[in-house]
Amino acid sequence: MSLTRLQNLISKRENIRLEFKESRIDLPANLFETICSMLNREGGDIVLGVSDSGMITGVEPARVDALNANLVNLSNNPQKLDPPFILFPQVYTINGQSLIHIQVPGSSQVHKSAGNFYDRSNDGDFLVKQPQQIAELYNRKRSHYTEGIIYPMLRFEDFKAELFPTIRNLIRSNNGNHPWLALNDVSMLQMAGLWKRDFQSGLEGYTLAACLLLGKDEVIQQILPHYKIDALVRKVNTARYDDREYIQTNLIEAYDQLMAFTAKHLPDKFYMEGDQRVSLRTKIFREVVANIIVHREYTNAHPGTFIIYRDRVETENANNPHGAGPINPNDFSPFPKNPAIAKFFMQLGRVDELGSGVLNVNRFVKEYSGKGNPQFIEGATFKGVIPVGEGLNEGLNEGLNEGLKSLLEAITKNPGIKAKELPAKLDNRPLKTIERQIKELIQMQLIDRRGSRKTGGYFKTERL
Repeated sequence: MSLTRLQNLISKRENIRLEFKESRIDLPANLFETICSMLNREGGDIVLGVSDSGMITGVEPARVDALNANLVNLSNNPQKLDPPFILFPQVYTINGQSLIHIQVPGSSQVHKSAGNFYDRSNDGDFLVKQPQQIAELYNRKRSHYTEGIIYPMLRFEDFKAELFPTIRNLIRSNNGNHPWLALNDVSMLQMAGLWKRDFQSGLEGYTLAACLLLGKDEVIQQILPHYKIDALVRKVNTARYDDREYIQTNLIEAYDQLMAFTAKHLPDKFYMEGDQRVSLRTKIFREVVANIIVHREYTNAHPGTFIIYRDRVETENANNPHGAGPINPNDFSPFPKNPAIAKFFMQLGRVDELGSGVLNVNRFVKEYSGKGNPQFIEGATFKGVIPVGEGLNEGLNEGLNEGLKSLLEAITKNPGIKAKELPAKLDNRPLKTIERQIKELIQMQLIDRRGSRKTGGYFKTERL
């Protein structure tokens, strides 16, 4: 979340999706009642260090790290929040005062705090005791969040075993102390909310979210025969396509395949973020691809599409709308369509705080394309339009350092040249350096290698 949006939240009154709590040195005693009620309703924002009236009182700076650590650990503790739902608090400073922002998504499950059910209204949190009220909580989740559909006959053996080492590596690289790393695979899925029990119907088992995230391809197709993501390139043949990727695999690998498709067909531009050189293509399209996967209504037969044109990329997904029309990046309330899938992707480091995707794409797209703002339009389908194309070649050139530029020039002037012949053209530059730079130019789709292993060489691409 941006500092601007936090300031905007503090300027408002508390409501069903917004709660202020004073928290100078300790977590508020009723904090998890509010977290539980927001999870059970439609999510919201909690700001620690602000009074009920909206006055900034701050959190003691020396206590911020400890409060954050306690919050993360307690949100993963079933004695405090059952089922657990790991939260990621963010720290901000306004007028010299430290504040902690907690974004609580609506959950597809019903949660308890210290053994009690809570729900949310404009008046705050209220304890839910009556069996009929508890049943209403379950009915609301069941009708709205289809990712939570239970499949009693879905077994652990129906999941792709080779995904689990990949998942653990991603979690470890994102957070080496993540509590899931100490669990076995079955316990990890339970902690992730991918196995659940419906206390009203008596059904228990793995959910649709579990199937989509981890299922073998044939299992996913049996449960959702219409599921697919259609990735197309329409730069020359706009009536049909220049290239196509038909994706019908689990969401972990579908993300990788879509990112590879963008790398194949969209040039890159490098950008200095502080003192670090980063890929703008990756920065933008990791958000776009994750959005396609995380926020889709999977029980709807409308296919997900990802289409690359000369001047834009268009995406479209079946949607369970929470509003209508274009999203204003400066004033919108993020609403997860599949909270369990979103939470899982957060642990992998593929999704940040909810709503950050819209903000990051808006932040970087002008640097990447040299024009226009992206559009995200909420409706029966969720549509995204991301400008690319014009101005990008200049950006690519700006993104090349002198070493890459001179290597590219040498290959352009000597089509088919071999790597071992290049040092003589480049003032005896070390061959290892040249080989590393060749890999960079290939990844940027500016050169490619043609011919056999013995006689082949490097050429500039048609795109260049």
